[in-house]
Amino acid sequence: MVTHLKEIVKMGGELSVDERNLLSVAYKNVIGARRVSWRNISAIEQKKVSRGSRKHISTIREYRHRIEDELEKVCRDVVEELDERLIPSASTGGSKVFYHKMKGDYCRYLAEFASGEKHNVAVTSAHMAYKTAVDVARTELTPTHPLRLGLALNFSVFYYDILNSPDLACDLAKQAFDDAIDELDSLTEESYPGSTLVMQLLRDNLALWTSSDNDELELPC
Repeated sequence: MVTHLKEIVKMGGELSVDERNLLSVAYKNVIGARRVSWRNISAIEQKKVSRGSRKHISTIREYRHRIEDELEKVCRDVVEELDERLIPSASTGGSKVFYHKMKGDYCRYLAEFASGEKHNVAVTSAHMAYKTAVDVARTELTPTHPLRLGLALNFSVFYYDILNSPDLACDLAKQAFDDAIDELDSLTEESYPGSTLVMQLLRDNLALWTSSDNDELELPC
């Protein structure tokens, strides 16, 4: 599906809402399983190292590095498509927020496993992309818009997970949730399910991040 959609992107012009959603889902399908595999193999490796066990450690690390290479390729492919075609062709507030948020997401995924200068560049790029998306969302989208709420969710995860800044993460998530609550009556029937779902995720993360026992936190973004 990714290959087919990339051909559509190369044709030029702005993607429809359905097309950009399909592109996002297609890339998430590609990268999602690899992120799970990386987390699992990293946990196994850390457990062995903490126990002082050297058995199979070289094989485990080789597998982890292979997954990281695959993840990096996908992330860079997405960012290249966004920078060269999708972001320049975006003409509406919704599409601009969507693509800058998507860039922030894939730079964040890269920052999860990259080290050294690659990590620093990924972190900076993710932050800039999310910040740009926020600036557009505040002027172009209502606080209850599912895309604006999803941006707040993922940006707050970036603060919590990558920057290790729980206070900033909670402030951002709480502000987005409170702003949406204030305008909940204006929600359309069409956007109600999507908006309330993301609001629930924001509230769940806030509860986990402010609890004393969040070692097993699983982030859905």
